Amino acid sequence: MDLAWDQIISLIGAFLILVAYAVESLRPGKLSPTLFQSLNALGSLGLFINAYLHLQYGFIVLEGSWFVISLVALARIGLKNTKKG
Repeated sequence: MDLAWDQIISLIGAFLILVAYAVESLRPGKLSPTLFQSLNALGSLGLFINAYLHLQYGFIVLEGSWFVISLVALARIGLKNTKKG
């Protein structure tokens, strides 16, 4: 079975989101907030790219929103850490 590059990106993206979700659900607090949001951002970006390439509008909205929310969360974490230092 040959996988196209866009499918590989989407599989990696799904894996990253699922890892973050599974670890946080099964071992709360195990991941740092920065790592959790980074996995979500990278994963949703991969899924967004695939959705965009295949014009899957519902998933474009879902994954695009997920990506933006993750970036905002990362920015807030960064600002909070900057104020501490």
